[in-house]
Amino acid sequence: MGHFTEESEMSDEIGAGKTVLVVDDHETTRQTITRMLEAGGFTVRTAESAADALDRLSRESGEIDIVLSDVTMPGMNGIDLSYQIRETYPLLPVAIVSGDVSELERSIIGRADVPFIKKPFHAESLYSAIREAMRRVSTDAL
Repeated sequence: MGHFTEESEMSDEIGAGKTVLVVDDHETTRQTITRMLEAGGFTVRTAESAADALDRLSRESGEIDIVLSDVTMPGMNGIDLSYQIRETYPLLPVAIVSGDVSELERSIIGRADVPFIKKPFHAESLYSAIREAMRRVSTDAL
């Protein structure tokens, strides 16, 4: 697919002990993001749709530390998924990725207060967005 690069100059594994749920309807994208995250020390679970992600969260919510979702998917999109997660799991961080986002969607993502990563991206950008999502939730909890 060629949307991502897997380079990373991490001195330590930021993901050690953390589990990410990657939600994307494209298998090759899920696989590429999974490799990037595993290289950073994360454990990865995947879902191919928002419905699949919500089902997985209902069974494994205590095991997942952050959700990373694509915007454009059949059925519920990633923005609506982020709102649903915030409502049901308010302390679960969410970050959004997409290669093609309209200005309206970008505005909505901003109001959802979740980090956004534009494809293509490097591993460091992905790790930075994950750290930012986790920081936002921990700040909100105070």
